[in-house]
Amino acid sequence: MALTSKQRAQLRQIANTYEPIVQIGKEGITPNLVKQTWDALEARELIKVQVLKNAPYETREACSLLCEKVHADPVLCVGYRFILYRRARKDSKINFDEN
Repeated sequence: MALTSKQRAQLRQIANTYEPIVQIGKEGITPNLVKQTWDALEARELIKVQVLKNAPYETREACSLLCEKVHADPVLCVGYRFILYRRARKDSKINFDEN
């Protein structure tokens, strides 16, 4: 499911105060990092990821690769950080305004 611009705006607003809970470092996107991201998305639905300066990827590239591996939607990609969203399979916490 692709996000609408209105949904993205709402998710950006929610994630504004979040701190990055996943960091991509010099090892890149490892199976362990994918599992950590998957689990975080399942628990929170919306997470912020930071790409460290020594990572082998640019931020947008890392965002695309990680989205593909964890089946998430990119919300925002700016600087060394990006936000990912994936609706939880059970007990979704984020409900979008229908206005």
